Amino acid sequence: MKLIRVVRKTKEEQRFSPRMGLLHTRVTYIKRTLAGIPLKTLYAYRGTYYGEVKDCSDCELSH
Repeated sequence: MKLIRVVRKTKEEQRFSPRMGLLHTRVTYIKRTLAGIPLKTLYAYRGTYYGEVKDCSDCELSH
């Protein structure tokens, strides 16, 4: 059994982009876990309508 694993999870979020406005998108998080406890988010990305993969740093979470 491995203690340190890399886990990928996808969830729906509302993001805000200055050029597009409010955006409902699926965001995939890649996290490093130690025995099931998340330690660090390694990478977060989202897919666009055209199939491109974009980094989530260009959009902010909207509340």
